[in-house]
Amino acid sequence: MKMYKIMFINSMIMGTLITISAYSWMSMWIGLEINLLSIIPLMNKYKNIFPSESAMKYFITQTMASSIMLFSIIMMSNKSEFIPQNLDFTLLLMMNSAILTKMGAAPFHFWFPEVMEGLNWFNCFLILTWQKIAPMIIFMYNCNLMIFTSWIIIISSLIGSILGLNQVSLRKILTYSSINHISWMLASMLNSQMIWLMYFLVYTIISFNIITIFYLWNIYFINQLINIMNYNLMIKLTFNLNFLSLGGLPPFLGFLPKWMTIHNLISNNFFIISLILIIFTLITLFYYLRISFSSMLIMNKENIKYSIITMNNFIIMFLNIISLSGLLVCTQIFSFY
Repeated sequence: MKMYKIMFINSMIMGTLITISAYSWMSMWIGLEINLLSIIPLMNKYKNIFPSESAMKYFITQTMASSIMLFSIIMMSNKSEFIPQNLDFTLLLMMNSAILTKMGAAPFHFWFPEVMEGLNWFNCFLILTWQKIAPMIIFMYNCNLMIFTSWIIIISSLIGSILGLNQVSLRKILTYSSINHISWMLASMLNSQMIWLMYFLVYTIISFNIITIFYLWNIYFINQLINIMNYNLMIKLTFNLNFLSLGGLPPFLGFLPKWMTIHNLISNNFFIISLILIIFTLITLFYYLRISFSSMLIMNKENIKYSIITMNNFIIMFLNIISLSGLLVCTQIFSFY
């Protein structure tokens, strides 16, 4: 990795830490801007126009959301006789909408699939995981509009499941999957910050496992996946089980945060939201199963030579073991409490 990338990664991490540890809205905004200006150079790639286009789209969208957020903060902090008191609800709505735009929640997701489609897998992983931390924690601090949040959860679950059905690009499938997972994360933070943290950590581990396999073989579309997976049965099995874990299928670890979220929602009488989340998650599980069955059952007979990359890396194997068998360990731990 080049030295300038290490510098910008450190700056990106610092921007997120400034945001989540800030005591004022202005400090949060400054941390978001440091984070944004640090990830833009990481997206850029010489001799390729698509990452530059994605970086420009991402920059314009995030700048627009930051401007709306800063405007709302200034208007809410400067109370005077010239500003009507009943404007507070509108400003709060504007600020929450800007935060949701930053994290890519529906219906503010218009930039998300287009940006993801032009990036490499390392940047895709950053957009799917690290870049969601700061907006989600800000939204957690400011989660006062229960009806608005409920509608965002329902729309994100709907769009993330329905629009992922007809995709052949793995980056777009992971994007719409992420939108669906955003709805679960927003639902988990309604009553418990700890469940949100566990959901996010599990989602990050599983996404890292899947994206690592895509990165090692340079896979971007489903037809590449079907061809290449026939040359290493261990990796094929591991990949498919990780995909099912991402969909929340028992007995994999991905089911644990969904289980805890459903239990928390039902305990607090959010019956309709939990029912909608379960129904639309079954649709996302359907297109996970479609990809898994295609690569598991279809055998390509052509003698194509691919370089077989073994998964001897201890960290990757350890995370795969956690993703595939972590539910059994976690349930045994929680049973003692």
